[in-house]
Amino acid sequence: MPLLLRRFQFVDHGSLVDRELELVQPQKRWIDDLLASCRDSMTVTHMPREARLSRDEIQQFLAESPLGRYSGDDALGRVPAYHFWMMLRHGAAGPTSPPPLRIAGGLSVRIGHSPAVELYYGHLGYHVFPAARGRQYALRACGLVMPLLKAHGLRTIWVTCDPQNMASRRTIERLGGQYVETVEVPMGDPLYLRGETHKQRYRIEV
Repeated sequence: MPLLLRRFQFVDHGSLVDRELELVQPQKRWIDDLLASCRDSMTVTHMPREARLSRDEIQQFLAESPLGRYSGDDALGRVPAYHFWMMLRHGAAGPTSPPPLRIAGGLSVRIGHSPAVELYYGHLGYHVFPAARGRQYALRACGLVMPLLKAHGLRTIWVTCDPQNMASRRTIERLGGQYVETVEVPMGDPLYLRGETHKQRYRIEV
């Protein structure tokens, strides 16, 4: 059953930092940095849907999820979630040869249980822009939010990926994910409509 939203409370997670990587709450001051990552030539080539993200769409997201916090919607079967942007901190704490981006990607942490979360979307959802790949940012970002999942009482979580996404599969396995099955995404689901027809399901004990 979905989590009762009237009882849900977001928690103060403090700073989420792993060397040069910091998970930050989405805010207007970083819109230009996010758009720069979306317009990067490698993003345009390899992530065309993200490359088309507009300023208006980002502002709408910020209005619906202030500071990246989405309260959920029982009527739509959507659980509450935290959203983060993967910020790269350059300088003394940063890499010697940083990628030409300030925002390396994004991470969503879904709190609660529903068929959609456990079968298709997962409790963790992430993406890393092509120019920032190869530095285990997704793995490190997921590791940073494990205490947040525990704080909400989640001990077993589900993470999914497309069967052909080998990089995501490796990330999940390094997090301790155990493969359970591959399921078909229902026709009409937003994932299906954007071409994601199957999901591999992994169980992780937090």
